[in-house]
Amino acid sequence: MFENLQKYHIILASNSPRRKELIRGLGLPFEVRTLQDIDESYPADLRGEDIPLYISRKKAEAYRKGMAEDELIITADTIVYVDDEVLGKPKDKADAIRMFHRMSGREHQVITGVCIVTREKTVQFASTTNVTFAQLTEEEINYYIDQYQPFDKAGAYGIQEWIGYVGITGIQGSFFNVVGLPVQRLYTALKQF
Repeated sequence: MFENLQKYHIILASNSPRRKELIRGLGLPFEVRTLQDIDESYPADLRGEDIPLYISRKKAEAYRKGMAEDELIITADTIVYVDDEVLGKPKDKADAIRMFHRMSGREHQVITGVCIVTREKTVQFASTTNVTFAQLTEEEINYYIDQYQPFDKAGAYGIQEWIGYVGITGIQGSFFNVVGLPVQRLYTALKQF
């Protein structure tokens, strides 16, 4: 199925256990490689999908410097976006609570930018999923944060966890994008690479 990729050694440049699990589901042999302290800042004038596209490309460029001739590297960045505000990984519990108040009872976007690079080629795409939360109570917000410690997740939540079961009333787009990687779009891009 991936005859076009047989000459490549595929590298997932991510520490995310969710991304590892999702790419494993494609049936591709890959290894994980991570670099420390990649700058994930972006220009203040970027909006929407341009933000994770910019960051995923920046990550790819950091890996490209040391890549071998036969390597194909996949990088990704996911943001939660509400009214032109990026909800990144929360700094602490108070920040996570603030984020839930921004999302509670309304829709937000989860946007992932993906970059696939070799020495000769770069392919990029973004995937957006609209997610709607029910009106969450303080008790529900505190329970979720205390039990699940979602400090490593954009927007302070994992859709595959308790808060997704009880709080999400609607989703339009890729569920797996919200988990952390739009695997159907990645599959298509890799088949066409």
